[in-house]
Amino acid sequence: MLDNTNMIRKFGTALVTAWALTSTAATLAQNGAGYELPDPARYEEAIQRFEAMDEQSPPPENAIVLTGSSSIMFWNDQAPADLAPLTVIPRGFGGSVMNDVLHFLDRVALTYQPRAVLIYEGDNDTGRNNIPNDVIIEQLQTTIDRIHAELPEARVYVLSVKPSVARQATWPIAQALNERYQQVAAADPRVHYIDVATPFLQADGSVMTDIFVADNLHLNEKGYDIWAASIREVLMEHEAQYE
Repeated sequence: MLDNTNMIRKFGTALVTAWALTSTAATLAQNGAGYELPDPARYEEAIQRFEAMDEQSPPPENAIVLTGSSSIMFWNDQAPADLAPLTVIPRGFGGSVMNDVLHFLDRVALTYQPRAVLIYEGDNDTGRNNIPNDVIIEQLQTTIDRIHAELPEARVYVLSVKPSVARQATWPIAQALNERYQQVAAADPRVHYIDVATPFLQADGSVMTDIFVADNLHLNEKGYDIWAASIREVLMEHEAQYE
């Protein structure tokens, strides 16, 4: 009996230790340690494809650039119709994070001398890469500063992180990031926050389950209808006058 008791105690201690290590790792990740920024070079080919497209068919002037991760990428083809009569240049690329937009900003946005830039990042930052919110906000602010250094009057639209079934575990972190996005927008009249999160939530605060494709992360047609309507409403309010 004594041996069994000792074994149980040791097993219990091991479980507590494992839990503590996991909890500590999560805390470190959100406090600026235990994470690694993905190498932006993984999207070099994608950016080169945009540049090849530009050579074959020069993009419109005085447009709104749409950039960010796969929620933008999978919308690239439909966005011009969804946002008409606004003139847009869709440049979403893969599972990118905020640092990727910052790295490729000259080639994916500033090269077009746009009147406005719309950014969707934070989904992969918080949901897959454990990048701390402080780091994401610093990268966003640097991106905004670089845009305004070259285009002082350009508007910047920052989309909230959307909720999803696949990333329910990190949704509280994303919600905290969305609050930080709102604060960034509130500090500069040229920056606007677009809430694409609330329209995807049910009355009880849970995310809708019929707006995703099979991976429960990316949007289906219904999801994109809601997404596009939310974005279009804000853009039309501020950008229609420039068409």
